[in-house]
Amino acid sequence: MYPRPDLDFDVQVTPVAALAFAIVAASTSAILVRWSQAPSSVAALYRVVFTTLLIAPFALLRSRDRADFARLSARDSGFAAIAGVALAIHFAAWFESLNHTSVAASVTLVQTQPIFVAIGAALLLGERVDRVTVIGILVAIVGAAAMSFGDAGQAPISDTTLYGNSLAMLGAITVAGYVLAGRSIRQRVSLFPYVTVVYTACALTLAAIVGAQGHAFLGYPGREWLLFLAMAIGPGVLGHTIVNWVLKHLESVVVSVAWLGEPVGATVLAFVLLSEVPDAVTIGGGLVVLAGIYVTTVKRERQQDDTAE
Repeated sequence: MYPRPDLDFDVQVTPVAALAFAIVAASTSAILVRWSQAPSSVAALYRVVFTTLLIAPFALLRSRDRADFARLSARDSGFAAIAGVALAIHFAAWFESLNHTSVAASVTLVQTQPIFVAIGAALLLGERVDRVTVIGILVAIVGAAAMSFGDAGQAPISDTTLYGNSLAMLGAITVAGYVLAGRSIRQRVSLFPYVTVVYTACALTLAAIVGAQGHAFLGYPGREWLLFLAMAIGPGVLGHTIVNWVLKHLESVVVSVAWLGEPVGATVLAFVLLSEVPDAVTIGGGLVVLAGIYVTTVKRERQQDDTAE
């Protein structure tokens, strides 16, 4: 069992269990974006703004976190800010992709990020990608590709669909950079100071994107503000923030592969709430994704525990 030293809570939880919970919370994001009538960049902006407002008090009011803020080096602050910019581009690209392609295709393509994370982790972080991890990545990616193929079979490929899929791929590349930065910095910086810097930089970048696109910052109906808040609580606080805690305890490749569970959860929710019916190929692909996640997380953790003994 692993204590949660970053949070000062008198509970214990394994990183794998926390990661599973975070993935379930993150799976609600695509549905909430689809329900929103606001421009995608505006939805992304207020998701991050509200997430920051919910998180910042922990970093600013607790003496330990204030001390950690004071100890933040210029280098770590700069890289955390870069991670925030990458996250903003990820949100802007992925949210917009949902307006041009289906939930299953968008969420699946954006989750090709384990490939980029594995390469970056080996080259930049010195994380060894062993055979079990490679097998898990390949299995999960095959499942994700099957989900995307099955979804694409429901309608002809159009320029609009290709544009949406391209935006989802851009989201994959930028979120990989965000995960790698988090894995590196979280070894030295506690959770709340780190995510406060990241989310603030992300919000400022998204605000610039909203302004450049000419969208209104205010004037949205109450229903939209409730959706923005739901995006912050679910995918934001309970999703991304918990993932950032996990990054201190699990390697970036493991976290990125586990994130492939998001399209499975999102596809189930899309079926229940949006009447987007997955075909047999999509369902089979989802099961393969879950198998890849199992190999990369649960089985790999057990092997590491056996080795340690």
